[in-house]
Amino acid sequence: MISALDSRVIDANSEALGIPVSTLMDNAGKVVAQFLNDHYPEGNILFVCGPGNNGGDGFAAALLLDPERVTVALLRKSSQIHSDIAKQKYSKLQCKVEEYNVALLNEADVIVDCALGTGIRGKVKDPYRQFILEANASGLPIVSVDVPSGLGSDVTILPQTTITFHDVKVGMNDDNCGNILVADVGIPVDAMKFIGPGDVLRYPLPDENSHKGENGRLMIIAGGPYFGAPAMCSMAALRTGADIVRLFTPETVAHAISTYCPVLMITPLPGDHLSTESVDMLLEQSMYYDAVLLGPGIGKDPDTMLAVKEFVRKCKTPMVIDADALTAIIGMEILSPAIITPHKGEFRKLDSQYGGPEPLAQSMNVTLLLKGHVDTITDGNATRYNKAGTPAMTGAGTGDVLSGAVAALLSKGLSTMEAAALGAFLSGKAGEYAFKDKSYGLIATDIIEEIPHVLRDNLR
Repeated sequence: MISALDSRVIDANSEALGIPVSTLMDNAGKVVAQFLNDHYPEGNILFVCGPGNNGGDGFAAALLLDPERVTVALLRKSSQIHSDIAKQKYSKLQCKVEEYNVALLNEADVIVDCALGTGIRGKVKDPYRQFILEANASGLPIVSVDVPSGLGSDVTILPQTTITFHDVKVGMNDDNCGNILVADVGIPVDAMKFIGPGDVLRYPLPDENSHKGENGRLMIIAGGPYFGAPAMCSMAALRTGADIVRLFTPETVAHAISTYCPVLMITPLPGDHLSTESVDMLLEQSMYYDAVLLGPGIGKDPDTMLAVKEFVRKCKTPMVIDADALTAIIGMEILSPAIITPHKGEFRKLDSQYGGPEPLAQSMNVTLLLKGHVDTITDGNATRYNKAGTPAMTGAGTGDVLSGAVAALLSKGLSTMEAAALGAFLSGKAGEYAFKDKSYGLIATDIIEEIPHVLRDNLR
């Protein structure tokens, strides 16, 4: 079962793999037309179409049927068709085309509902509301395309049959959809298996009325022996769009980091390493954040490892656990939502008793982002892969950039699987952008500066 957003993601990823939406629409039209020819070989067919791609599916089907028995009824003026692909299909129609009115129902033997697609919420407005109520009252058989118009809102078409594409959509059942037929329209398996540009559509765009802190509050616990790692993961988080990033780092490196990154808020911790004496304060502070990133540059002092264990065991806030912190959690089952981001060497230590990415993720109750030439992202049930990136991304700090991006997305409300997948793609694609200019001389900070450009290009 997939959501409306899943459908958009899959369509965009299919297009990136060379299967354009126009091809998917043609295939959808063929499926619908074949069903109508098989089940309604005689009589008049009325397509009621909205201005989007759902209407475009109707146009594509109407093109394949006898124009003498087809009428297309538009719920908006033809000038308001906002999908370029749907416009192309509409321009080729040979059948009768009219603006929708209830009298058209008197001439029809079957209604094909192509008015509204997925993602409708709240109150449906006219002319869609009028059509839905009139169609339901007509007594005519109704065939809905992809989803019944209005599904999930206050009024919904009640079809005899729903022809849905690729997979059943969230909210669909036999009661509200009639007989559900799931049709293959040629979406490649890799559009779901591999993370692609469509996944950027999951990025949580800020509401125009939102205020500071409402689009991601991230706590980072990092640094001590090292100060580059906490600086880079913090900057990556900011460039990924977290509203507020506060770094909790030992006082011995806090000043050096603040001079490098003046926009970063820093809370110094006592001493030269993360210690158990700071854990209670950090746990209290974590309650004021949407996510926590733990690990970059903290080192492996025995006291630090004890502090990590205690913090992870007690923290209630979603976490990303990276770098040296991974050593401290070997064999743990983590109770709060968590993402772990090992490279292959770290993974071998974590996986000594589990037998692979999926069993490890299940046993530890985490989402695993296993870094490699092709990244593996799994929660033990679903598994996806990321091929974005370049062999030039093997330098120091690139893992810190990745963990910062993932943690920012987690703080913005994505699930652990979504944050890990999209963070891997953004970081890898930013590396590809940087490679165009820096070639094999790219460094981690080059990747950080390209993250906003990846967002810009894929959120248009």
